[in-house]
Amino acid sequence: MTPVLARHQPWSRQQRRRVLWPVLGLVLATICAVVVIWLAVGDLEPSTVAVATLFALLPVVVVVGAFLWLDRWEPEPGRTLLAAFVWGAGVATLGALLVNSLVAVTYGEFTSSVVSAPFAEEALKGAFLVALLWRHRHELDGVVDGIVYAGLVAAGFAFVENILYLGRAFDVAAIDGYSVFVVRGLLSPFAHPLFTVFIGIAVGIAVRRRGRVSRALLPIVGYLLAVGLHALWNASALWDDGQGFLAVYVVVMVPMFATMIGIALWQRRREQRIVAAVLPRFVEAGWIPWYEVDLLSTMRSRRRWTRSMRAGYGRAAARAVRAYQIAVTELAFLVTRIEHGLTDEHAGDWQAELLDAVAETRSQAVALTSAGR
Repeated sequence: MTPVLARHQPWSRQQRRRVLWPVLGLVLATICAVVVIWLAVGDLEPSTVAVATLFALLPVVVVVGAFLWLDRWEPEPGRTLLAAFVWGAGVATLGALLVNSLVAVTYGEFTSSVVSAPFAEEALKGAFLVALLWRHRHELDGVVDGIVYAGLVAAGFAFVENILYLGRAFDVAAIDGYSVFVVRGLLSPFAHPLFTVFIGIAVGIAVRRRGRVSRALLPIVGYLLAVGLHALWNASALWDDGQGFLAVYVVVMVPMFATMIGIALWQRRREQRIVAAVLPRFVEAGWIPWYEVDLLSTMRSRRRWTRSMRAGYGRAAARAVRAYQIAVTELAFLVTRIEHGLTDEHAGDWQAELLDAVAETRSQAVALTSAGR
């Protein structure tokens, strides 16, 4: 059946939708992050806050880098990844601070840490992923995308939370600050991402389901798993004055982290097979030449291609080839989703845009390589 094309919107409306509202959202989320830090450590010396921020930055660079590495096959839009991080750092942390503080005053610190924090924090972090699922499904191609977005949201949340914990610890004594950094920055930098990744996996599975019921229930299942692991982790730090922490860390967290790594790598390999299977049909349709199938089929061949372009024709040619590779990958995912009935009435528009992107990026690459001869 021929897809129904959406009516073209005025450029002014497209600018509001694609530029103005995202920018305003990022600004508001950033303001939320600043408010959180001010509320929690505003009474500390600026030098103490600066040291805490520096130490909090170290693990977040590693965590974000790991998720961006996972996202190399078909990189998500930078603006959306930034929005995910800022949402976690701003909106989620501010909401969690308000809820957890209220519960702590009303029911005590234990209830706040073991009950309120897991439910509130995972709900606020997961809200970004659910919004993508229901409002921007075209940004999600499967489990890997869900994991990446979940990791970025949680990394933003952990970054600001670490500033709060480290700031208070360094204000007491340097040794306390270093101890907190060892636990939060070295032993468990992936703790928050590990919790929220359950929601990301559920959203990644849901986006490949046709029914609305599945898209509604699967994120709830992922959310409850995230809450359960988060509650266990927080409780372990309180049992027997923290004696249960090491046991939960070794018996639960480390194996769970290894399992998540395996799932992420397996899913990325699955995406590679999807692209490789579709490429011959692109050749038949005249969208790509036959001799580029092998160059586009694996990450290794893609890296070799871009490296050879950089060596022979410069960075601009390598960037153009990389853009072409990404456009072909996005088109392959979209075509696969169309074939499985997993798109809406805008699929025809998206396919036309991606076909234009494939043609344009390839033309740029050809032009740059020709000019370099």
